[in-house]
Order: sequence, then structure tokens, then C-alpha cells
Amino acid sequence: MESDALFTLGEPAGAPSAPAGSGGVDGFTAARADSPLPVRMRPAGIDELVGQDHLLAPGAPLRQLVEGAAPMSVILWGPPGSGKTTIAHLVARATDRRFVAMSALTAGVKDVRAVIDTARRQRRAGGPQTVLFIDEVHRFSKTQQDSLLAAVEDRTVTLLAATTENPYFSVISPLLSRCVLLTLQPLDDDAVRGLLRRAVADERGLAGALTLETEAEDHLVRLAGGDVRKALTALEAAAATATALGTGRIDLATAEQAVDVAAVRYDRDGDAHYDVTSAFIKSMRGSDVDAALHWLARMLVAGEDARFIARRLVIFASEDVGMADPTALTVATAAAHAVEYVGLPEAQLNLAQAVIHLATAPKSNSATTAIGAAIADVRAGRGGPVPRGLRDAHYAGARGLGHGTGYRYPHDDHRGVVTQQYAPDDLVGTDYYRPTGHGAERAVAGRLPLLRRIVRGLPAPAARVEAAVNGGRPAGAEQVDGANEGGDAVGEGQ
Repeated sequence: MESDALFTLGEPAGAPSAPAGSGGVDGFTAARADSPLPVRMRPAGIDELVGQDHLLAPGAPLRQLVEGAAPMSVILWGPPGSGKTTIAHLVARATDRRFVAMSALTAGVKDVRAVIDTARRQRRAGGPQTVLFIDEVHRFSKTQQDSLLAAVEDRTVTLLAATTENPYFSVISPLLSRCVLLTLQPLDDDAVRGLLRRAVADERGLAGALTLETEAEDHLVRLAGGDVRKALTALEAAAATATALGTGRIDLATAEQAVDVAAVRYDRDGDAHYDVTSAFIKSMRGSDVDAALHWLARMLVAGEDARFIARRLVIFASEDVGMADPTALTVATAAAHAVEYVGLPEAQLNLAQAVIHLATAPKSNSATTAIGAAIADVRAGRGGPVPRGLRDAHYAGARGLGHGTGYRYPHDDHRGVVTQQYAPDDLVGTDYYRPTGHGAERAVAGRLPLLRRIVRGLPAPAARVEAAVNGGRPAGAEQVDGANEGGDAVGEGQ
């Protein structure tokens, strides 16, 4: 909502005015004939509000708020076009309350305190309850939100706050605990369709001057993506085009000519950013390449920073594919380089190739769990001194300290691996890496137990040792004891 910092509406006669410098705001003044269609079509009462049936039952908090039955403070959380500002309009029409509205984009602590001071004086004089509406409340700093706490606590003001951001992240806990959180849902297609038809027929809208054809209606509903403001704005644009063409109907061609880009519900700094990113990663992890490409496209169309996408791919390559396909990291890193070297829009091809590779690759999180377990041990204090044979022996005097004494050079053994202690004393025999049997990691799962036996000085069949150190094991050979330590080396899909 575009607004000045502060304004009042619907105050009783004799009520104190808003602070100097306040101005009216389009949408909170009476709609005019030339007001935008979404403004003209705002519901005149709560029964005209659609799409939030879960909040409109008799006695529900939203209905109580609008009807003034209870002075509870409320935070409205929902996507654009779901009705937050409309609800504020309905509350503002309650004539027994003083309504003050401000936008967090332009208001400061001074403005908030001025409203609270005025509300307190009015209450002491037996005046009406003050409802303070704050749009985009997530843009208030912690200090600004703190300034509301005492007044909301003792009901000096009834807070009505609107946000498109997840309030659990963007609103301080003390303020959130003093309010009722109401979650507004995006309007479904039927609700948007019904509002379009109402706008076509209603005297406040097009007053039946034009006919909206079914295909055009479907197009507008699809473009809106659940945002009724987008739908009505698109309808108004299509109506203007039809009028300019001298036709009495809005057909598909006219609607497409007026609005040709779908609304993408995505805010790079908002809650949708995290939700879409989460869906993107989880789709790749779940090997649903088609869904992963959809979320990639959603981010690209919305203008997400391609470098952010590339960084997520590089992380995913090791976190979720890892040793099951070691080339995944190479592909992801190459895509990240392409983003820097080529840039968009062409680099979307490189990103798409990387997403397809990662989504369809065999999956293993063994690298993730291995480093996680190792870090946990370090943080827990496990891990003694570096074994004497592994210490640096290149500087003068190191040999005299015994550094390097007893170290065995693996390349001196024809197998390339020798029995030797590499871990600190209290971690000898600890296994962090547990390979799966997926993709390329299957060979590692078969080889690793034998390598561990050699390094730790445990007995192992000579033929199997030779096979392990040479990159595999004889076809059809039985798995040696311990070969399943990191997961059964079985079929690809296990």
C-alpha cells in the first residue's frame, strides 16, 4: 500500500487530529469514479470479503476485529492481494473507534509515540479506542517494534499490523506474543473468478458495459496467481484496451495484449524466497528433475540473483550427491563459473544443465554426515596430539624432537598403502565416512573396509587386498567382513 507516514480516518467529532504533516491516502479516502478498479471494488462489508472463510466464521477473531466486538491486537500475515488492506478498510469503518494508519516504509519511532500519546490522552478523557494500523510491519526495526509493546500490552492502542513476511522471522517475539496471528491464504481460482465477474457487473466496476469472454477470464485468473489486486488491475487494463478498440467485449487477444506477463509470487528478500529455494533443493534431492526445473524457472523469471542459485548448486553437489557421482561438483562449479563468465540470460542454459545433472544423479549424503560427525568430535574435545611420526620434520631440530620418527612412506609399498596410525590416540578406529551403495560410491563401499584393515593392521586376505588397492575387487568375490560398514554395496537403486 502506498501511503504517507501517518493519517487518520473516520474520527469522531472533536477527536484530536493526526500529527502535523499527515496527509490523506488513496484507498483510505472515499473511492472516486477515477480511482483504480481494485479501490472501487473494495468490499463494503465483511460479508463481501471472499477467500478467507477459515477466518470469517461467527465469533472468529477476524470477524470480531472488523465488527469491533473485542479490542484484540492482530497481525495479518498473507501474500499480496489476499485482503490485508481490505480488512483494514473494514476496521476503519467502525465509527466507534478512532483509526490511525501508518506505513512502516516511512514512519519512525517518533510517529508511533505520537499516536500512542494521543491515544492515551483520549482514553483518559473517556474517548474512543484507537486502532493503529501498520502496513509492512516487517520493515519496522526492532527499536520501532519495541516502542509498541507497552501500548499494546495495556491496550492503549489496538494494533492491526499487516505483513507479507513470515512474522516468526520478521516480528519480535514480545510483540508477536501480544497479538493474535491470522494467516490469510492466497485466493483460489474460483474466488478470483467470482471477483472478476462481480467487477464486470457491479456499478462500482465496469457496470456491465463490457462482456468478459471465458478464455479471457481464464487468462486473467491464471495471470493473477491468487492476487485479486493483480486480477482487477489486469481486468481494468483489458477493459481500457477493449474500449480503445471500440469493441464491447474483452476476448483472449485483448486480455493478452493488455497484460502479457504472469504475476510471479516471489520476493527476493521475503518469505517466498526461502520457500521457493527450499522447494528447489528438495526437488533435486528427491530426484524430481521436472519440479526442480520449475522452481529454477520461477527464480529466474522473478529476477533472483543467478549467483545465489549457482552457489546453492555447488553446495548441493557435495551435500546431497557427493561421492555417488563425484563429477556433480565439477558440473556445479562449471555452472557457477558460467554465470560469472557468460551471465544471464544465456547462463540459464548452464544452470538448467547443472540442475538436470544433479537431480538425476545418484544421491549420497555421506560427505555431509562424515564431516558433521568429525566436527562434533572436535567440538566435544576429542582428538589428542598429532602422532609423532606425522609431525613436521622439515625444520632444524625437528628430528631431535622425534618428529617424523617411524613414519612409513606409503609409496614405498607396492600396494600404495601401509599399516600406520594417522588418527590421534583417542580416535583410533573411529569411522566417520560411511559410503552408500549408490552410483560411483558403490566401488568405494567395497574398497574402503579393506583399506581400513590394512591401515589399522587387521588381517585381510591377500587377494582381496590387491583388489582393493587397485581400485576394485574381483567380480563375484564375496564381501569381506566389515565391507558393509558404510552401507550394503548392492544394486544402484538401493
